[in-house]
Amino acid sequence: MLVLPVPLVTALVLGFMVLRMLAGERRPLAIAVLLSACALQGLIVALVQYYNVAFLRPVQPVTASFVPVLAWLAFRSSFIEPLRPRRDFIHLAAPAFTLFCVVFAAATVDAIIPLIFLSYGLRILLALKSGGDALPLARLEAGRQPQWLWAGIAVSLIISAVSDTLIAYVIFAGAPSLKPLIVSVFTSAGLLAAGLLSLSPNAFGEGEPKDPIRPAPVEATEDDAAIMARLDTLLSGEMLYLDPSLTLARLSRRLSIPAKTLSAAVNRVTGDNVSRHINRFRIDHACERLKTGDNVTAAMLASGFNTKSNFNREFTRVAGKSPTAWLKARQTD
Repeated sequence: MLVLPVPLVTALVLGFMVLRMLAGERRPLAIAVLLSACALQGLIVALVQYYNVAFLRPVQPVTASFVPVLAWLAFRSSFIEPLRPRRDFIHLAAPAFTLFCVVFAAATVDAIIPLIFLSYGLRILLALKSGGDALPLARLEAGRQPQWLWAGIAVSLIISAVSDTLIAYVIFAGAPSLKPLIVSVFTSAGLLAAGLLSLSPNAFGEGEPKDPIRPAPVEATEDDAAIMARLDTLLSGEMLYLDPSLTLARLSRRLSIPAKTLSAAVNRVTGDNVSRHINRFRIDHACERLKTGDNVTAAMLASGFNTKSNFNREFTRVAGKSPTAWLKARQTD
């Protein structure tokens, strides 16, 4: 019976996902490159650790160092702003430094790789900490799912850092026989999680320009009220909220207002972020569709929602009842 090592199975699964993506699934280039890097690393780990392909041994840490870098760049380009080569080229310093260490200071590699994974994992988590409208390229319909997905990817990077640290420790402690188990459980799990989580439609945004940010906690002004009036007029007149791909960046361009200013105005006037404000329009529209006889799924899809969980959560928040309970209450009135 043929038994494949876990890292090789991981590589095959991720490789299959890459092929599916290339066959027509819409994904940003950065996501495709990240997924490919995870698949390649799983393959190299399997060949080195289980099939003893010696010439790939010095290559393994270098290719590994690309994974967290690509994860950060995919995250940034998905939710914050498009990649800019002059600015983002600096991140290639991590793989370049790893290569330098492999060639000239091999003893340091076991410390460098976990540090790179840990640094980028924490960097993503810190960027997610802002939440709300700090990710203007995220689809508003997605709610907090982008944060959860990328938190999972960040944690998977940290898990990989832990696995590399454990491998170095067991070798130092004179128990190298545990190395294959650690590779199978931790390293493979980290790569697989990062790859699979990145496949979700909510793991990337619309690739629009960005002007981020967090609103200042001050009282609403007349300018804020004027901005809100313009926003609500635009939403009501063109029913932009029915587009599941609507983003903060797109709204700011239509209003010729920086995303930072628009986000802050919505927060100060309504106490909500832009996503929750848009969802009020969507839920009102869904209620009208339910009144005309649409079932819950039809009303959800017609109102700018793609996922049942987001729809149910927002419907309950706005209407005070779940869609099913709302329909029952209406029928008894």
